[in-house]
Amino acid sequence: MKITPIDIQQQQFKGKLWGGIDPDDVDAFLQSVASEMENLVRENNELKEQQARHNREMQDMAEKEKDLREAMLAAQRVIEEMKASAQKEASLIIGEAELKAEKIVAESERRLGDLKARIEDVSRQKVQFESSLRSLLECHVRMLDGDEPS
Repeated sequence: MKITPIDIQQQQFKGKLWGGIDPDDVDAFLQSVASEMENLVRENNELKEQQARHNREMQDMAEKEKDLREAMLAAQRVIEEMKASAQKEASLIIGEAELKAEKIVAESERRLGDLKARIEDVSRQKVQFESSLRSLLECHVRMLDGDEPS
């Protein structure tokens, strides 16, 4: 039986023949109050334990949330660093490619200049050879014609 504060306030004990209170009624009532108080104390302790458990769980969740936020921030920093590193590497690769391209172009221009110089040299040699051959042929023609001065 649940005892409320009103039950306790309104409890009346039967009087005995000589005007006293029946000790059995008082003992029964006190036993009921003690039992109800025991239940209330037990329930109160259980609720306190439950609240403490919930508080610990909330604290654990808050710590996990904090750890998760920190992990996300760290991951974001790593991603940003990786992007920056990739951009740096891409810039270096582009720079190296441009440098190689410039070297290739410079080498090609140098070789073109060498080839032009060789062509000019061969052209001069051709002109000299033609001139020498013409002179030699003219000389031989004159010899054949007998016009050679003695």
